[in-house]
Amino acid sequence: MFSLSYILTHKLFKHSIIYTVSGVIGRSIPFLLLPVLTRYLNPSEYGIVSMFEILLAILVVLVGLNMPSAVGITYFKLDREEFREYIGNAALLILISFAFFLGLAFFLGKPIGTLINTPAILVVAAVAAAGCKTVFLGMSSIWRVEQQPLKFGVFQISWLAADIGLSLLLIVLLGLRWEGRILGIVISLAVFALISAVILKRNNYVLFRFRREYIRDALFFGFPLIPHMLGGILMTGIDRFFINSMVNVAATGIYTVGYQVGMIINVLTTSFNLAWAPFLLNKLNQNNPGAKITIVRFTYLYFISVLLLALALTFAAPYLLKIFVGEEFQSASRYVGWVAFGYAAYGMYFMVVNYIFYVKKTYLLAAVTFGSALINMILNYILIKAHGPIGAAQATTITFVLVFIAVWWLSARVYSMPWSLKYVLKR
Repeated sequence: MFSLSYILTHKLFKHSIIYTVSGVIGRSIPFLLLPVLTRYLNPSEYGIVSMFEILLAILVVLVGLNMPSAVGITYFKLDREEFREYIGNAALLILISFAFFLGLAFFLGKPIGTLINTPAILVVAAVAAAGCKTVFLGMSSIWRVEQQPLKFGVFQISWLAADIGLSLLLIVLLGLRWEGRILGIVISLAVFALISAVILKRNNYVLFRFRREYIRDALFFGFPLIPHMLGGILMTGIDRFFINSMVNVAATGIYTVGYQVGMIINVLTTSFNLAWAPFLLNKLNQNNPGAKITIVRFTYLYFISVLLLALALTFAAPYLLKIFVGEEFQSASRYVGWVAFGYAAYGMYFMVVNYIFYVKKTYLLAAVTFGSALINMILNYILIKAHGPIGAAQATTITFVLVFIAVWWLSARVYSMPWSLKYVLKR
């Protein structure tokens, strides 16, 4: 069906390698900085940094309104002039959203900071960083859909190098402690947002011409995704909150190590999806029945592959942890398998959710994600109470499997694909 030489020489494979490398480097930042941060910051200061990163993740969703994704999806449906207008109208929405949340941060920064035990100025800094990151993600999204992975990879890795380099300079050499890490994040994002804006202007990507239908289309795509994205943040972060509250902080630390190792599967599948999504959208635009059968065959092959990767990581985890973490964290290996299979299911979700994006029925995902986040919270409480911290890992696996099944069912209803095995096995 697919020869090794065909796979190795295919453009999709080459692009996925670049995306995987940049993705792996990006998700390696916590590992690269952990030895430094835990030596130069005390637990309270490290907690401030963690809260800032969580706040930034939430604000990127709220400020950006998922406009980078809307731009990426629309690329295949408009000509060059119309696409430039679409980007211009998406940029207008981002500016309005940014101004709103910046004003909100100035007026409500103190009570929000008190609520999350963080200095109020960091709320304003997080909004500024979120605005910058949205511009950065917009430029990256355009390069992805134009299938220019080398530019994408160089841009991503350069930003990551600036982020790490600045943070180390400010913390180690200038002694700024937690302030140094946050300044490293904010300054690196600001610089690369400026670079993105210059590239957009010089390459004539943006045309500021108000079009009501583009505003409506971008909001119709992006706004329903906000609950979906926020639900995703809850699904991947609420487990540690429950462990911290129901067990103790030491158990949370050990669990986090196991979780991060299990997330290796997520690094690989997320990076592959960066290459797969534009390839798939382009093929769907051609509406070729034969190509659809080939896509489904490849999807099933992918499902088997990620499950085997999760199995391999589960067996390798105890040996990996002996090499990379201290003796007191060796018990984290018991969490790796559950998390790995959970993220394998999440990787399978990526292969079916793109059909919903293609038909722009993203409002369907909001109910799935928020419902899953609620189920995840309930499962965390019940399973941690019954089994201890391992219950949180079990809740992760069950939740991601349910998300995959629900989204696959929805995608099959909104976009017809030959999922039946009779088509897949037919010569």
